[in-house]
Amino acid sequence: MARAFLGLGSNLGDRQATLLDAIQRLQQTDGIQDCRCSSFYETAPVGPVQQGDYLNAVVEIKTSLEPMELFQSCQRLEKQADRVREVRWGPRTLDIDILAFDDVSLNSPELTLPHAEACRRAFVLVPWAELAPDFMLLGKAVADWLQEVGHEGVRKFD
Repeated sequence: MARAFLGLGSNLGDRQATLLDAIQRLQQTDGIQDCRCSSFYETAPVGPVQQGDYLNAVVEIKTSLEPMELFQSCQRLEKQADRVREVRWGPRTLDIDILAFDDVSLNSPELTLPHAEACRRAFVLVPWAELAPDFMLLGKAVADWLQEVGHEGVRKFD
């Protein structure tokens, strides 16, 4: 079984209900077990498109799926949440990114592992550090990346 971390985000509709539904669907996905979720955090959007704030979380899973199979499962969950890809970095009902898959390094047109921007984004690192501060990402612990990036703009959602 591989250990993987997924970043979840939503900024359209009932963001909390969307994330809770996605987590439940992940738990019901063949080949995924031991789903653990961070707290939810609210953050401003990244990129040039005007849009509402995101609700973000990180989920740790154990999986028997291969990285591309997990990627396809995440894409299916996004589609089930009516995700529409019209504008890069635009608003979305659900975004699921594979942040890391054990210590796998992969660079394909569809999937880069570990996620290319994970170590630079507080909205990823804050919830990830809650679950696995010692996980090694590109030669440095998640908690160390977070210390470098800081917590600015990341608010715990109640």
